[in-house]
Amino acid sequence: MKLFKVILNTIPRPLLIKLSYVARPFIAFYLRGKTYTDPIDGKSFRKFLPYGYGIQRPNVLSPSTLSLERHRLLWLYLLNETNFFKSKKKVLHMAPEQCFLKRFKKLNHDYITADLYSPIADVKADITNLPFEDDSFDVIFCNHVLEHIPDDTKAMQELFRVLKKGGMGIFQIPQDLNRETTFEDDSITDPKERAKIFGQYDHVRVYGRDYFDKLRSIGFSVEEVDYTKSISPELADKYRLMKGEILPVVFKN
Repeated sequence: MKLFKVILNTIPRPLLIKLSYVARPFIAFYLRGKTYTDPIDGKSFRKFLPYGYGIQRPNVLSPSTLSLERHRLLWLYLLNETNFFKSKKKVLHMAPEQCFLKRFKKLNHDYITADLYSPIADVKADITNLPFEDDSFDVIFCNHVLEHIPDDTKAMQELFRVLKKGGMGIFQIPQDLNRETTFEDDSITDPKERAKIFGQYDHVRVYGRDYFDKLRSIGFSVEEVDYTKSISPELADKYRLMKGEILPVVFKN
């Protein structure tokens, strides 16, 4: 577990993404088994990998898709509770995750990925100044991005602007549901201290329960979906989901 922590905290994210494509098949072969299953590709393993920049969580990173708890929860929600996989849509995916990229590209969507630094995104774009027309997208995914953005209000306004009326977005963030209000402190600059306090060296805040109301203040209607309640404890463990994680599903009315 210590090795994975060192890798996460020392290798720049763009390079880490490239290296993971090489290492993933070998790790998946080595860990094959029947204990845990990744619902994204249906493959099973004797264990998952640990993950975390500060405190490492055991058995959470899928060896085959490199999905985490949040990715597998989102996949199950989209598959079972939406028509995302059934009808053509114009989709914007900010900071696209490897576990989704190829699978979403194969769907019958007008699918655009964007990020300022990611080597796997189609469009180089600043989330606070998106290069898209108003009311452009039926669906927007922006997951674990906003906690990196100093002006998250401007980023939320841009996401609202480019989402079509009637459109849906899912904007997951690392969230402390025991915290009523979001915490940020620009005076904390040491990477190790930031990882300790914010959970990751490049995070600028810890979101509290007020995150949902901030989205509402931008204009979104928000559903706070605890989808793990719809999944049996046995299956949630087999898929390695995080009990009680909330999906922020937003709409533009």
